[in-house]
Parts: sequence; structure tokens; C-alpha cells
Amino acid sequence: MKLFDVYPLFDVNIVKGSGCHVWDDKGQEYLDLYGGHAVISIGHAHPHYVEAVSKQVATLGFYSNSVINKLQVELAERLGKASGYEDYQLFLINSGAEANENALKLASFYNGRTRVLSFEKAFHGRTSLAVEVTNNPKIIAPINDNGHVTYLPLNDLEAFRRELAKGDVCAVIIECIQGVGGIRMVTPEFMQGLRAACDEYDTVLICDEIQCGYGRSGKFFAHQHLGVRPDMITVAKGIANGLPMGGVLISPKFKPVYGQLGTTFGGNHLACAAALAVLDVIEQENLVENAARVGEFLIQGIKALNLPHVVDVRGEGLMIGIELDVPYKELRNHLLFEEHCFTGCSGTNVLRLLPPLSLTQEQAADFLQRLQRAAQATN
Repeated sequence: MKLFDVYPLFDVNIVKGSGCHVWDDKGQEYLDLYGGHAVISIGHAHPHYVEAVSKQVATLGFYSNSVINKLQVELAERLGKASGYEDYQLFLINSGAEANENALKLASFYNGRTRVLSFEKAFHGRTSLAVEVTNNPKIIAPINDNGHVTYLPLNDLEAFRRELAKGDVCAVIIECIQGVGGIRMVTPEFMQGLRAACDEYDTVLICDEIQCGYGRSGKFFAHQHLGVRPDMITVAKGIANGLPMGGVLISPKFKPVYGQLGTTFGGNHLACAAALAVLDVIEQENLVENAARVGEFLIQGIKALNLPHVVDVRGEGLMIGIELDVPYKELRNHLLFEEHCFTGCSGTNVLRLLPPLSLTQEQAADFLQRLQRAAQATN
């Protein structure tokens, strides 16, 4: 048997990580400005994280959700305190797509409606409802194309209000910084107008913080830059620094009903131990503040380089997009294979930076030098 081939792969086999660096099986070191797609929040192989996960798996890795799991209770309390959502409820699952699926399902249970508003270039996952609210027809199978979703232009409040006024909208789902869409930013005016309109029509507002949340933007959640409180917040990626975990933070206005939601593996002991260790490190090492400070250093540093083909640099914290007027492929490949540096991408012409939140200013300066050399070599 061989693997089902769903990704184009770089010819690099990563076998070791430490902090913001990884190594391949030939011993080559790489600076990681990708974080395994925003998953590595506190750095690779952080000693406190390794100790917590090792201790938990040696004690109890898993038992079902039919019994009390005090680690889940502790995680809910700690996450509420860290994020400013102590009055919300937490439902734990295994991934970002699952988080969005369950948030949309809960919204529909709440108001009995079936239509959802999403936005152009949005990405919310590849499972049934999550892929239907993703604005990419190439990955929406016929069985998922059920007519539930209307896609709207980002930051167009009038277009949004016209759709909401039809009175049949169950929920609105939005990334406050679009990741796959190219690090596209939501304006405060749009987000605040969206919140007010959702209140007016009793429509559920879901903020997808799977990529832009958990400290990455320089605040715990990206929507906190915009002055709103959503009805539900979906999280995953950086929550457990590599162990599969997702969650939905749920407003008190939603009341749980036994049987509506459920999960086998979600919130298991091992994943909870990992997530608690992540919060320990975020708090002890001030990683949210670090993301804001080092991210601003990177954004201003990239702009100051005045590189050829760079037409825009945008983002918040350590979620940064470098838009080019040429395809990103040559520059990204040169960064990887000549400068030994991982970056991400969006669309055809945006380099996406999603490093661990522990990235230091010295490492950021190192990246700026590598980027400058790569840009000059590919010009």
C-alpha cells in the first residue's frame, strides 16, 4: 500500500525540531517561519510541553467522555481567563473543520434557519459544512454543494446588510484575518457593523480563529483588535502545539442539549495536558506580547527592504502576508532550498509567515537577511 497522494511535497524530510528551527534527515537546519501551518505556537519540543505530554501519556492517555475529565474543566477555566471569555462554555473536539462544523450546527439548532453567510476567499475546512462555507469550488464536492451558503465581498457592509435583511440567515462565519485568502484584513467598521446587524436579526456570529487566534495576532483573538464579541469562537491549530485538538467557545445564550453534539476523541487526557502546557508557556513567556512586538518588527523590516516585486506587506502580529506582483513559487523555493527557511503561501502570489509565537527579534532579523538574499537572487 502507498499513501493517497493529496499534497505536492517538497523533497525535505523533517525529523527534529527545537524552538523556531527544524532539521531534516541529512542534518540540515532550517529557520521555521511557517510553524507547520500555524500549529506550532510555543516552539518545537519546548521542554515544559515535552515534560507535560510525557507525564500524561505515561499516566493516562485516553478515556471516554462518559466520565469526568478534570483536565477538560481546568482547560476551560484557564482558556476563559487567558482569552477574556470566562462566561463562555467550551466544547472540545479534534480539528478546526470539526470546530466550524459544530458551531454551524449549534447555530442552526438555536434559530432553526439553514442559510449561512460567508465571504469571498474564505477558508473554513474540508468537511461537509466547513467546506460548503469555504469559497473554493475546486474542493466542494457535489454532495457538499447544498445551496446553504451565500458568499459576500469582505468589508462590504451594505451587501451584508441586504442579505441579512432577508431574515433567513442562520449564521455568519468570518475569519478576522483571512489566512488561505492571502492575509486579508477585516476592518473595525465592518466588523462592528456586522455585529450590530447580527444582533438586530438574531443571527449567530461565528469568528473562525483557527489560524489567526491563540495569540498569533498580538492579542489572544484577532477579533479583539476589532472591538466585538462573537457568539461563538472556533479554535484549533496552536491550541495544543501539534497534538490534534479543536474547540468552540460558546456564548451563555446557547443551552446544551444532550445528544446534539458529541465526540469520541475530543478533549482526551493527552490533548488536554498538551493544551494546558501551551497556556503555561504562553503566559510565562509573554508570547502574545512577543507576537505583537516581533510581528511589528518583521512587517516594518520587510517594508524597509524595498524588495523587488513586493507590492504589499500586511498582517497583525506573527500572521504576515507578503504580496508579490509575480508568482511566489520561485522566491519561496529559493528561501527553502538556498536559504533554508520555511514559509507558507496563499493563492499564487502571497508568501505567508506563520512562525512560532516564540520567534525572537534576532531570528526575525536573520529571516530578513535571508529574504533579501533570496529576493535578489530571484530578481
